[in-house]
Amino acid sequence: MREGASHSRARWLPSLVWTIPLIAALLGVVLIARSVHSRGPTVTISFATAGGLERGKTRVKSKSVDIGTVRGIRLSHDLSHVLVTVELTKDAEKFAAKDTRFWVVAPRVGASGVSGLSALLNGPFIEADAGRSKALASDFVGLEAPPAVTIDEKGHRYRLHAETLGALDVGTSIFYRRDRVGQVIGYSIAKDGASVNIDVFVKAPFDQYVMTNTRWWRDSGVKVKVASNGVNIDMQSLASILSGGLAFEAPPDSPRQPQARDNTEFTLAANEAEATREPDGLPLRLMMYFDQSLRGLAVGAPVDFKGLVVGEVTNIGVHYDRRTRAFTMPVTMNLYPQRLRRLSSHGLPEMGTPEGKETMKAMVARGLRGQLRIANVLTGQLYVALSIFPEAKPAKANLDHDPIELPTVPGKLLALQSEAGDLAAKLDKMPLDEMGMNLNNSLKGADRKITHLSNEVLPPLSDNLDSVQQSLAGAGASLQQDSPFQVEVHQTLQGLMPTLQYFNAMSEYLQRHPESLLRGKAGDKP
Repeated sequence: MREGASHSRARWLPSLVWTIPLIAALLGVVLIARSVHSRGPTVTISFATAGGLERGKTRVKSKSVDIGTVRGIRLSHDLSHVLVTVELTKDAEKFAAKDTRFWVVAPRVGASGVSGLSALLNGPFIEADAGRSKALASDFVGLEAPPAVTIDEKGHRYRLHAETLGALDVGTSIFYRRDRVGQVIGYSIAKDGASVNIDVFVKAPFDQYVMTNTRWWRDSGVKVKVASNGVNIDMQSLASILSGGLAFEAPPDSPRQPQARDNTEFTLAANEAEATREPDGLPLRLMMYFDQSLRGLAVGAPVDFKGLVVGEVTNIGVHYDRRTRAFTMPVTMNLYPQRLRRLSSHGLPEMGTPEGKETMKAMVARGLRGQLRIANVLTGQLYVALSIFPEAKPAKANLDHDPIELPTVPGKLLALQSEAGDLAAKLDKMPLDEMGMNLNNSLKGADRKITHLSNEVLPPLSDNLDSVQQSLAGAGASLQQDSPFQVEVHQTLQGLMPTLQYFNAMSEYLQRHPESLLRGKAGDKP
């Protein structure tokens, strides 16, 4: 009995020895399974450079929350970029969506301001913006700069068309009534290469102010308004002044239109005045022939009618007339009658109608002509002026030709040159040589007379003047108060004083007794 129990215990001991490794292996499998189950997807991100990334240290974040770690960094096969292997957490499985975006966060200075300051303390890290696609991916191309707008940010995207990009860049601010409401998120050259496409984003709730008739323009950040009370300068932030910005607004007097949908396209104007200007309508093509030099006239020069800009020059050419063997300079321009009709109280007729043609003929008969005038004295720039010249020679307009041909009159500069030429011709006809000889002979005769006067007349006259001067000096000496002449005159006058007194008394007596002249003095005996 004891031998059987001993034999049974001996067979059981080996089985207990193998149980411990089996339990440990089972625990390892459980831990491995749990680790695999808790581990998120592994993705590979392509960057141009490693940019301070470190294996096992650099974190992957989204909204400042860790969602993964960099597990490997290696060069691509063609050595053109860097492949970064990132292990995401289990909770970050949605970041493996196909449209997820990754970029390296580092300190940057851009049009929208300074960003990435948090990387100064903890070093650069990878930021992720989760996509919305249901399709998953394992390979991504990282962004070289942070996206202007994240996928979950609310708002609308629009596309603007402009001739040039100018100073705009990704991150350039968009303003609505001086409030920053969005930014530029991208740009590209149009397929035809003739314009630039600018993608913008307006965040909510300001996107509700973007209507189908909204006008967009470039905002320099500085507005200068000259009025009668002085100069008013309105400035925005320094960033908008340096890099510029965009602004939008619906026409104030127009009825409210529906809100613009996502990716609606607009035209970008150069400034606010151009954007808010009423539509000009279809242009009227004109052609004028000028005989004078067109130096200073360029394509785009304004066409002026009594101080109002009604068009611009579109083409400048040269025409040779074989019959007269003369050159003329045809200038083609676009005229916008709608600008005049908006300002006219009674309304001008359409130029394409019979009434419009009759109006044009009547104006030409009254003296409507084109003339080149100086726009800037310093630069010599010219512009085309349409005005009424009542004294202009009769001419007709070819209204059936396209473009319409209008007569011209010489410019003021050419008229001045013509008057100068006439004056030169008149001067050329004058006998200047004969007049010069006569004037020379007259000057010679005058010179001889002056010489005679100086040699023969002036010396005696000078002696006489000396004698007169001596006489006057002597008379002056005699008239002095202490001179002998003055003393003698004074003594003589004193001697005459008694005689004068006697005659004075006798005259008074005769006035009282005139009969004494016949009878004698009373009391005297005969």
